[in-house]
Amino acid sequence: MKIAVVGAGAIGGYLGAKLARSGQQVTFIARNRNLEAINSNGFKLILEDGSEELAPVGPNLRAVQRYADAGEQDVVLLTVKAHQVKDLLPDLRGLFGPQTMVVTMINGVPWWYFHKLAGPYEGRSLQRLDPEGLIAANIEPGRLIGSVVYPASELVAPGVVKLIEGNRFSLGELDGSRTERIEAFAKVMMAAGFKSPVARDIRSEIWVKLWGNLTFNPISALTHATLEDICRYPLTRELAASMMREAQAVGEKLGVAFKISLEQRIAGAEAVGAHKTSMLQDVEAGRTLELEALVGSVVELGSITETPTPAISAIYAATSLLSRTLQARHGRLQMQTG
Repeated sequence: MKIAVVGAGAIGGYLGAKLARSGQQVTFIARNRNLEAINSNGFKLILEDGSEELAPVGPNLRAVQRYADAGEQDVVLLTVKAHQVKDLLPDLRGLFGPQTMVVTMINGVPWWYFHKLAGPYEGRSLQRLDPEGLIAANIEPGRLIGSVVYPASELVAPGVVKLIEGNRFSLGELDGSRTERIEAFAKVMMAAGFKSPVARDIRSEIWVKLWGNLTFNPISALTHATLEDICRYPLTRELAASMMREAQAVGEKLGVAFKISLEQRIAGAEAVGAHKTSMLQDVEAGRTLELEALVGSVVELGSITETPTPAISAIYAATSLLSRTLQARHGRLQMQTG
């Protein structure tokens, strides 16, 4: 398959390098030092045990800056952050042919959430994620494949990704069907060494991951605490639980099945240990926060379903002001010790 990776970062690099090594034709859309490094040295993976794998530049791997230079693709992997998608338009369409699939490997509630969702909300749009409808207008719903990203990895240098743990990427058609195209892509992913089950209900999987992200990410951004700190301190553990109970009520009104308990989800986060969430890392680095996809969208879904979300809304308001202040002052916040 011809596969374009849009977002040659920690997850995109991991995916693209493994797919190229398995024989697929991978094109990274990259810029600046990442573009130069990939085209000069290929893409290097540092695995969990410290061993290294290299996907060299050649017939199966290249990097370009202009989408049009990549040409039509069989699959486009969107591995950018949710708020970055609109900035790719309309250039992204340079990758599309008649049958091109777009796999959204993005954290949080996706802009397409209500597309092909049977029930009273089918076809609605989420204003916090696609307020002008530009994303939906440029990426036709028929192209979309949903995904849930479970691995953790880090871009340690241009063209170099360190895998922390995991190799599971769940896939799902928006209407839950098992089509030839998704089966074919799942086989390609498995041949590259990934676990890629085809989900009948990709939205429920999205919610199980979101359940933790919408709570621990903003709490950590505000407190500069790690996952184990949040889970072990009684007041923040109860705050997280309150937010999760509200989110579960919203999700269940949308037909979501939560297959693990709230306590199991908190225990899973605690077991990760002294890990800084991605939102805390963004606060420390002065990057834009993934606030709307992870938290604001749940507030909006609560409004749509007429479900109260007082704890989520309060944390969203505080984190939103933090994000606005950091952006206005071009600042970053980091806890200093000693």
